[in-house]
Amino acid sequence: MLFTESHVDVQTKADGKESTMRIFLFHPTIPQYPNARFPAVAVFSEIYQVTGPVARFARQIAGQGYIVAAPSSYHDFTGPEPLAYDDEGTNNGNDWKIKKTLQSYDEDSHKTVDYLLSLPTCSGRVGVTGMCLGGHLSLRASLDPRVSACVAFFGTDIHSRTLGPYDKANTSTEAPPNSNHTLDRLHEIKGEVAMIFGIKDTHVPGPGRDLIRQKLRDAGTVFSFYEFAWAQHAFVRDELSKGRYDPAITKICFEVLLELFGRTLKTDLGTRDDTPEKIEHVC
Repeated sequence: MLFTESHVDVQTKADGKESTMRIFLFHPTIPQYPNARFPAVAVFSEIYQVTGPVARFARQIAGQGYIVAAPSSYHDFTGPEPLAYDDEGTNNGNDWKIKKTLQSYDEDSHKTVDYLLSLPTCSGRVGVTGMCLGGHLSLRASLDPRVSACVAFFGTDIHSRTLGPYDKANTSTEAPPNSNHTLDRLHEIKGEVAMIFGIKDTHVPGPGRDLIRQKLRDAGTVFSFYEFAWAQHAFVRDELSKGRYDPAITKICFEVLLELFGRTLKTDLGTRDDTPEKIEHVC
């Protein structure tokens, strides 16, 4: 499917500080159908903002018939341009992801969903996805009841509660009092979630993945959990991935994304029946 590319600047005011967030838009088009309507997907980026790999990922989704919006996360500190995949870009990205507050992240995701739903070409159903930092942000964006589906790649800092300013003395598996961390709010998720990890990911090691899985299960979240044996961190990034890019596994993961989004965003499922399903044990 063909698509157009543009951007829109949205005003934010988290923590009493005004700034402008740029949202990059990838919009599918069908010739001779000017009133066609599509479901929408918000794509949250890694710590380098909307880079070439993130934009290509967004284009792939748009080409499947979704309006895609990719916000620039660090508008609190810099412009919308992507950070370089070098030491300076990495250091700034890692520094800003902690300085930026959870309230600011939440406003960004709400503003992005607001914008998508304001489009007359949007069908009214929204999914979210992202890689690395964006994997965490997509899961956090799912706390918004307007989000029907989430595909989170890697989800850094979920297990350790280390996104945004945090108490460095308290990174245990126990939730701090009145926690606003994503890990402790999973019960608020109304949509379906797919979590994707590499077993060799040093950013989210085995115990961290186990904790996320258990917390999702305890919260009653409808979720799928995928771990790929030979995959490392950021294995979907097709540029400067430090030797970690795996196109074969990335293709499988994109099929997971298409299945979940196709079932939950393109199909009107109606209201979910939460009556426990009785599954017959047969051979």
